[in-house]
Amino acid sequence: MTQVSFPALRMRRLRRTPLIRELVREVRLDRSNLIQPIFVEEGLKTEVGILSMPGQRRQSPGTVGREVGRLVDKGVKSVILFGIPTVKDEIGSAAYDPNGIVQRTICDLKARFDDELVVLTDVCMCQYTIHGHCGLVNEERIDNDKTLPKLAEVAVSHAQAGADIVAPSAMIDGQVKTIRQALDDSGFKDVAVMAYAAKHASSFFGPFRDAASSTPKFGDRRTYQMDYSNPEQALREIALDIKEGADMIMIKPALAYLDIVYRAKKRFQMPTAAYNVSGEFSMIKAAAREGWIDEKSAILEVLTSIKRAGADMILTYHALEAAEWLD
Repeated sequence: MTQVSFPALRMRRLRRTPLIRELVREVRLDRSNLIQPIFVEEGLKTEVGILSMPGQRRQSPGTVGREVGRLVDKGVKSVILFGIPTVKDEIGSAAYDPNGIVQRTICDLKARFDDELVVLTDVCMCQYTIHGHCGLVNEERIDNDKTLPKLAEVAVSHAQAGADIVAPSAMIDGQVKTIRQALDDSGFKDVAVMAYAAKHASSFFGPFRDAASSTPKFGDRRTYQMDYSNPEQALREIALDIKEGADMIMIKPALAYLDIVYRAKKRFQMPTAAYNVSGEFSMIKAAAREGWIDEKSAILEVLTSIKRAGADMILTYHALEAAEWLD
């Protein structure tokens, strides 16, 4: 092929007007790509603002439907639920209580929105245990194998309440296989599993832990969440979850891990999600508040970069405002 160069070739021709730029756009961000995380707290009478996440709120059982209604009206048709119980214990029993806060919220949302809304649920123990870790603890160590049946109970209880997709996030070895088998054995073969397949031990989770009251009471989560220095290990983790029956894979966080998103999509060609986490959200909000960046353009640039890297779905606290800006 003959190579054409300047002055015959002028790349700026395709950038000359907004309509031309739109015509040749390669990556398009759409409301249908966005999944809004929702915090719902048992015992609240009304919604409560989250100081470390400007604009985000803990929802009460009475306000969560209104919040989700705002999202649906703007074209955001998917949410992922994080529950905050009134009572915590060593084994996180509120997580798999059929009358728990998440289970009741699923029922309420599906009754109100039916097929207008995809309800995903986080399957973990950290918000429900007094120690704040993602599984059962034995002498300050996470007991991987004893945690597995508890995670399965959580997932099945969510499916019984009407969840469309369960998303195990504990990074416990074997969790996808155990949950898939439990769902199938309980008659929920059509409930999908979105695996937090490459969830890294990240400093960007801080505001979430504040919002969900899930900071560990001892140690950290580095013995089960991934070391961010190991991209090949991340791909192994993803491959294992696919083999265990994951229908969708997730990389978390997003912005510091776009290389993993790209490589995962290229290698596995699976429905791929990335979680634009709380710290990434709050950094933009803080910088915009100081006038250092333009908030709207920064948010849309960030979300587009995640889509460009290969994510089909983006879990993001920016979902509502981004939906308002998208054509």
